[in-house]
Amino acid sequence: MSFDAERRWQLNPRVALRPEPFGALAYHFGTRRLSFLKSNELRDLVLALGDHPTAAAAMEARGIPAGERDRYGDALATLAGNGMITEPPVAATAGASA
Repeated sequence: MSFDAERRWQLNPRVALRPEPFGALAYHFGTRRLSFLKSNELRDLVLALGDHPTAAAAMEARGIPAGERDRYGDALATLAGNGMITEPPVAATAGASA
């Protein structure tokens, strides 16, 4: 999976974040994988992803300086690769039948 900061992302519903002084622990209940979010800023960004139309918009809204966005993008790419963050499911069309 490649990470695209111009797409919408969210914390995987099967992942729990536990705040820690260094950032957070992320535990995936499906894979039983544990990841470390090594800063409070990254933790807050991950929690805010679902509130914004794109990961880039979430970074901007969180006030992450332009010069640091590649570093955060790399961290998000790792989290996406591990399944900790996912693209939200596409909403069903209002008139679609089941």
